[in-house]
Amino acid sequence: MRLPIPLTCVTAVMILACGGPSRRDAAAVQPDSTGMVLTSGSFGAGDSIPTRYSLYGENISPDLTWERLPEGTRSLALVCRDPDAPGGTFYHWVVFHIPADVRSLPEGIGRDARLPVGGVQGRNSFRRVGYDGPRPPSGTHRYYFDLYALDARPALNQSATAERLLAAIKGRVLGQASLMGTYTR
Repeated sequence: MRLPIPLTCVTAVMILACGGPSRRDAAAVQPDSTGMVLTSGSFGAGDSIPTRYSLYGENISPDLTWERLPEGTRSLALVCRDPDAPGGTFYHWVVFHIPADVRSLPEGIGRDARLPVGGVQGRNSFRRVGYDGPRPPSGTHRYYFDLYALDARPALNQSATAERLLAAIKGRVLGQASLMGTYTR
C-alpha cells in the first residue's frame, strides 16, 4: 500500500535539493556579518541615556568602545542621529578620520575639532563642532550612535556635516555597528 506524501515533506525536499536559502538572502537577514560591536559604559543598548549626556544636563559626550573591526579598516567614522526629531533626522555628533588602531572615545570629548585620540569632529545639526546631546522637545526619542569601519579616509575637514560625511563614505564602508539609547522629556 502506498501512503500519500504530506506537502510539507515535499516542500522540505525541494528546498534541500535546491540548496536552501541563498547567501544573498542570509546577508539580508544580518546586514553586517563582520561582528563589529559598539558599547558604552554610560548607558546600555536600548536604555535611557542619563541626563548628564543631554543638553538638559552637562552636555558631555558618552564614552564609546568598539571591537572586531573588519580586516582592511583604514579609518573610522561616527555619527549620532535622532530619527524621531520633528523636522526629520537630526545629527548630534559627527566624527571622522578616527585611526583604525583606536578602540574607544573617552567621556567628555569637548568641542575641539581635533580629537586627542586622533580624528576630527565635524558640524552637527546645531551647526556646532562637537557633541551636543539629546534635547527632544517632548516625548521619547531614539539616539543612534553609528560607527563605520572604512577602507579609506574621506576627504573632509571640520566643516563637514553628517550629510557630507555619509555621502563621502558611500561605497567605502567595510562594516557598521550601532548603539541606540533613548531620552525622554
